[in-house]
Amino acid sequence: MENWLVKRARLTPNRVAVSAGQQQLTFQEVAQAANKLAGQIAALGDDHPRVAVVTTNTLQGYLVIMGLQQLGKTIVFINRRLSVSEINFQLADAEVSLLLTDDAYTEKLTVAQQVKFSELPAGQAVTPVATYPDEFVTSIMYTSGTTSQPKGVMQTYHNHWASAMGSALNLGLTHQDAWLVAVPIFHISGFAILMRSLLYGMRVALVEKFDAHQINAILIHDTITTMSVVPVMLKQLLADLPEGAHYNSQFRAMLLGGGPTDRTTLHRAQAHHIPIIQSYGMTETASQVVALDPADADEKLGSVGKPLFPVTLRVQDEQGQTVPAGTSGTVWLQSPTLTPGYFNRPELLAKNMQAGWFNTEDYGYLDAAGFLYIQGRAGDMISSGGENIFPDEVESVYAKMPGLDKIVVVGVPDDKWGRVPVAVVQGTALSAAALRQFGREKLAHYKVPQRFYQAKDWHLTASGKVQRRLFTAELNQLQALH
Repeated sequence: MENWLVKRARLTPNRVAVSAGQQQLTFQEVAQAANKLAGQIAALGDDHPRVAVVTTNTLQGYLVIMGLQQLGKTIVFINRRLSVSEINFQLADAEVSLLLTDDAYTEKLTVAQQVKFSELPAGQAVTPVATYPDEFVTSIMYTSGTTSQPKGVMQTYHNHWASAMGSALNLGLTHQDAWLVAVPIFHISGFAILMRSLLYGMRVALVEKFDAHQINAILIHDTITTMSVVPVMLKQLLADLPEGAHYNSQFRAMLLGGGPTDRTTLHRAQAHHIPIIQSYGMTETASQVVALDPADADEKLGSVGKPLFPVTLRVQDEQGQTVPAGTSGTVWLQSPTLTPGYFNRPELLAKNMQAGWFNTEDYGYLDAAGFLYIQGRAGDMISSGGENIFPDEVESVYAKMPGLDKIVVVGVPDDKWGRVPVAVVQGTALSAAALRQFGREKLAHYKVPQRFYQAKDWHLTASGKVQRRLFTAELNQLQALH
């Protein structure tokens, strides 16, 4: 396919491509700035096919990404929140020799060249690559490593194309949309929006740091139509929004990923006329592959929706048989958005493939109408006396308990039941008796944690995912609540 930025700049040169605060650039201006940066990057003399990038959601970071694509480089996105040792592992694993960072990043890493954006040398004009081969890997993003060493997920231009087409067909996105990007552009949720902007010809509005009050002001006064959020961002936005306030008349949807919403939050959003599109996706599928129409949000609360147009789903049991509607199992999918593999580790994708189907390792079920419900990671499921317990479900129920700030549920061995759930918590004035009573009023008795432990430290990955294995490993050092 013809170079996306070159093509877009030729089609709609004067349309606004990106804005950041008071700054904005047209597609033609983006192409010119990206070409200049491409020449500066080329002047560094690094001939490796991959270049690593550390950036926040800034205009300069956006332009560096575009510049690397003009050089035909594969971008290895690095999460700046990771520790030095974690980043060094990824740099070595991705076999890069050049790291470009925003000026705010100060850690020194183990790489041949580490260059700040402002320190790029003067360069000669370059000719952008003419075409983007469908199977060329344009981006590599490392999984959060909740259960093992991080793996470099490769994403091709074809993956991003198919993802963009699925969103356009199912969500009705066009060049008239403007997407506010507060999720990190080094994650698939953010980078996918930048790629879609080139294909649709729509504006992206970059926000460097999530500030609910600031973003609400933008959504009220700017002509933003769409924003991607995770549940905690959505709740903070709604908590900050004054009663009776509404976003601008063009606003169409909050695209919610990273977990389902609850009925209270949904109704609060509806009171402000904010449609919520719940969704499901992963780094391996170049963003969302399932979405829930806002019209179904009340009736199908807890569902992530139906598969987008190019995606096919099924739910299988342990014997590999498709299970009937309403029966839980492992979620498998077929999609043109699926990664071609993990960098230098082809055996890992092959392990999760079966006759063209990909095992998401998520546990869930499809209802009779084809709506998907995700119950949790298959590896997190606790089998207790023949009953399956999903930590996500238990945690979502306890999230409504007054005084309880955080909870993570894990399974531990038990002589009678095989395994039983226990919980690690943080909060104020908590007691095991009160926690147990709260659970018994809202959950089946076998789902209520048998024991509760108080934690001082809270183990999260850099992308904010709970590291259950670390909580499990330190249970015998934690104080049990009485």
